[in-house]
Amino acid sequence: MNKHSLPPDDLPPSQVTYLDEMLLKNLDEVIGKHFYGNCNRIIQVLLSHCRWCIKTNSRAVILIILCPDREMCWHIFNAVPDLSKKLKLFSQRAIIGLCPPISKGIPWEFRVSEVSADRDWLT
Repeated sequence: MNKHSLPPDDLPPSQVTYLDEMLLKNLDEVIGKHFYGNCNRIIQVLLSHCRWCIKTNSRAVILIILCPDREMCWHIFNAVPDLSKKLKLFSQRAIIGLCPPISKGIPWEFRVSEVSADRDWLT
């Protein structure tokens, strides 16, 4: 069925409203709290040393982590399999965005569906 053949009430809104934005913000906060609560203590400590947030869109749940230094970025990088496992609880299409300090490298993006639990998950 063509989307243009649907009645106007059944079509998605053409503009995002303020209420839509507030509901998405609340959803991000709730997912973030549950995600953090499901992480083990080591992951919680690592995340507490970084700036991080959860963002949702129509395609995926996205965990964005901003690392303060290269060492913390390396620790988070090594924790990607554990982070991935926890994000899969919310979406199989989740994404982890790992951002090193500004001018200290390029951001990495990992799709949780492509991360295995193996120690050599990247090779």
